[in-house]
Amino acid sequence: MTRAINFNAGPAALPLPALERAREELLDFAGSGMSVMEHSHRGKEYEKVHNEAIDLMRELLGVPATYEILFLQGGASMQFAQVPMNFLAKGKRADYVTTGVWGEKAIQEAKVVAAQYGEKAEQVVTTQTGEGKAATYTRTPTQAELAKIEAGAAYVHFTSNETIHGVEYATAPGEDFPSFGASPLFCDMSSDFMWRKVDISRFQFIYAGAQKNIGPSGVTVVIATKAQIEEGRKDIPKIFQYRTHAENQSLYNTPPTFGIYLVRNVLSWAKSIGGLDAIEKQNREKGRLLYGAIDAHGGFYRCPVEARCRSLMNVVFRLPTPALEDQLVAEAKKAGMVGLKGHRSVGGIRVSTYNAVSVEWVKTLTDFMNEFAKKNG
Repeated sequence: MTRAINFNAGPAALPLPALERAREELLDFAGSGMSVMEHSHRGKEYEKVHNEAIDLMRELLGVPATYEILFLQGGASMQFAQVPMNFLAKGKRADYVTTGVWGEKAIQEAKVVAAQYGEKAEQVVTTQTGEGKAATYTRTPTQAELAKIEAGAAYVHFTSNETIHGVEYATAPGEDFPSFGASPLFCDMSSDFMWRKVDISRFQFIYAGAQKNIGPSGVTVVIATKAQIEEGRKDIPKIFQYRTHAENQSLYNTPPTFGIYLVRNVLSWAKSIGGLDAIEKQNREKGRLLYGAIDAHGGFYRCPVEARCRSLMNVVFRLPTPALEDQLVAEAKKAGMVGLKGHRSVGGIRVSTYNAVSVEWVKTLTDFMNEFAKKNG
């Protein structure tokens, strides 16, 4: 079987060793005579997998003991509502920094929740330019813009990488996230979670859908301080309280067991190849190759994002005409490369280079891009 060269934005490519391990264990997991999908989530066989996945994540990311790691359902989109439901405390406001569509969606949900509580959710910084169909995002905020955020919010929320517009924070080697002020810092890391090590202690709350870098769709990771979780409201249904899931080790109700099993497989693979240091090195090389190919052709390929915040997970660019973009996508597909069409809301080309996308795949694409530009430029 020939595997496709998969640049899909999510669900995205999974490491072949993680899939092969699942194939080998699919019908008979750990000599039990059953698939892991058939095991009780209360049983010792699944419990071992569940705990191993949490332990691997804690080890690879260096998550302090003062933080909980939760596996939830509902995707990052559910967290857009669940976060303010838990933490938009009486007399407080929630502050949002938006650099793309997913940040917009997060504050939209927060405003709905705030209206129910009689509180406020405010967009304090946005990098949007234009309006209506012409609206776009091409950068992250400057520190001067972020410095205007006032203290006293229940939390400040931002999205570390915007998959649609290809805008990402802190992409330079050694660069850290900027300061967002004195309020608790919350981050949607869905599309660049675990692409490199980050200082977890900078954040009080992180959430991420698994289907980009660490597993299949259906699993959402939350990393939060125990103290932050305890501050959550108690006047909402138990199923929506983060403390409920923390107190029950993410086993309050039946979790997505097969999804968490695959997360375990992916994290085990990550550890086996050298952990996040090795993964970061590969991701930076993929970015160097792709942006090098884009910039090498005198405007035939055009990346609209400012160089300092070009995403290393979702590389977006345009060609001179939509027809040429369609042609590139079609010819690339014939060559075995899929997932290159830009999001329907913005068009263009998008190359998602998550952790499981190999440097070799990106070299194949950049060779193709060079030839395509020569023929059509």
